[in-house]
Amino acid sequence: MTTLVFGHKAPDTDSTGSPILWAWYLNEIKGEKAEPVLLGEPSTEAGFMLERWGLPKPRIVSGIEAEQPCVIVDTNNPAELPDGINDTDIRAIIDHHKLVGGIETKGPIDITVRPLACTATIMLDLMGEDAGKMPEAVKGAALTCILSDTLEFRSPTTTAHDKAVAEKLAADLGLDIPAYAAEMFAAKSDVSAFSDAELLRMDSKEYEVGGKKFRVSVLETTAPEMVLNRKASLMESMGAVAQEDGVDQVLLFVVDILNEEATLLIPNDLVKTVAEKSFGAAPGGDILVLPGVMSRKKQIIPNLAV
Repeated sequence: MTTLVFGHKAPDTDSTGSPILWAWYLNEIKGEKAEPVLLGEPSTEAGFMLERWGLPKPRIVSGIEAEQPCVIVDTNNPAELPDGINDTDIRAIIDHHKLVGGIETKGPIDITVRPLACTATIMLDLMGEDAGKMPEAVKGAALTCILSDTLEFRSPTTTAHDKAVAEKLAADLGLDIPAYAAEMFAAKSDVSAFSDAELLRMDSKEYEVGGKKFRVSVLETTAPEMVLNRKASLMESMGAVAQEDGVDQVLLFVVDILNEEATLLIPNDLVKTVAEKSFGAAPGGDILVLPGVMSRKKQIIPNLAV
């Protein structure tokens, strides 16, 4: 039976590329039949990656059947996975996020969770010398994942190892990292075709803090004005999105990659309280600029308080 490899819902670049990497490894190196799949439409940057490297877009699935063999990558959070995930036959988890709890398996499995910036980095380590056998397109996907998750090494999640792996991949591919990253970020920044609701869900994760459920959304961009010019309509849409998704509030952080800062939209008193208690700063109106804040995983989620 074919093993499905997938990441989290609202797949970003790492949750699109890493399933492709690991499915290649299982198929070509381990001799196990595997297929990368997605739990939703990929982000614009992930779409750029697929087109740039001539990779077929993985099949999008809305659910996973019971007993289906699968490998979970780039998450270990049941809230980011299909309903009934514990009824599947989970064979492995490869991740770089904190352990959330709630996943149950049929038996002992391989679990690799390492404090690196990107799942793709971990996968190349697990592959060892076999990583050198990856075709150019798969190497390109790995490089894109690492540059995306590290924001071209600007993110505080970046480790020296992530950087070294990315630089070796770029050398193998004959690519200039700043030039390639600029192409990636341009694709990431063009959000003109997306509705407010799509933007709020595009790169988002659900977290519970102090009895409140939040959808924490991050939009990383080199053109923050494209998002902030829609501030009023985005804040108006937050209530409907929160209600539809069963959360108390949407928190939207617009990350300015080049200026290395985040802007939090403040639509109501709840978010104002979150801003004050989480970041020790009083919003001056309907936004709060947070200098140096680049990472949801390392700087936003750990500080959230209500």
